[in-house]
Amino acid sequence: MIPAQMAGAAGAATPGPVNPSLLDSLRQGGYILYVRHGEATAGEDRPNLDFSDCSTQRNLSEEGRRQAAALGEALRRLQIPVQTPVLASPFCRTRETAELAFGEGNVQTDPFWIRIYRLSGNVTPSEQEAALAALTSVLEKAPPSGTNQVIVAHGFPKGTGLGEIPNLGTVVVKPKGQGRGYEIIDRISLPELLSVR
Repeated sequence: MIPAQMAGAAGAATPGPVNPSLLDSLRQGGYILYVRHGEATAGEDRPNLDFSDCSTQRNLSEEGRRQAAALGEALRRLQIPVQTPVLASPFCRTRETAELAFGEGNVQTDPFWIRIYRLSGNVTPSEQEAALAALTSVLEKAPPSGTNQVIVAHGFPKGTGLGEIPNLGTVVVKPKGQGRGYEIIDRISLPELLSVR
C-alpha cells in the first residue's frame, strides 16, 4: 500500500488535463480562484508571530518562489483575466506568492484570511462556524464582469471549507450572488495548469 503522501506526490507527477470548456469559461471571467501559497519550508510560525517580521513565520522555499512565478506566467499565457488587486493573507508566504505571480503593486493584504489559517489550529466549533459563514459571504460575491478574483491564502483542514489544497493548488469557485452561496467548479493543481498547451 502506498502512503497517502506518496500517492499525492505520485499523482502530481502525472497531471490530468484541465477541462478546455473550463478554461474558456475562465477567460470570460466571473470566477474566484482560491490559491494556496507556494511551498513554505523555511522557518516556522511562532506563537509571537508578527506579520511585519518574516523571521517569525514559515516562508517560501526557492521551489515555492518558482511555483509562484510559474502560476502567474501560466494564467497570463492562458489569457485568464485577473482582477487587481489580488487579495492575499497577511502572512509573508502568501503575500510573496501573490507578488511573484501578479506583481508587487497588484496585491492587497486582507486580515480576514488569518481566520482561515486558524481553522487548522485549535478553534471552537462556534469559531469554526463563524469563520466558514464569513468565508461563504466572501465567496458568493461575483467579481466585476470579464475578470476573475484571485485570493492567495491557506489550505483548510480535511472536510472543512474548501478542503485540503496542495501548494499552489487552485480551487475554482463560481459565486452565486449575495445570500445564495457558491459552487466549487473544479480543483486544478499547478502541474495540471502548467501542462495546458
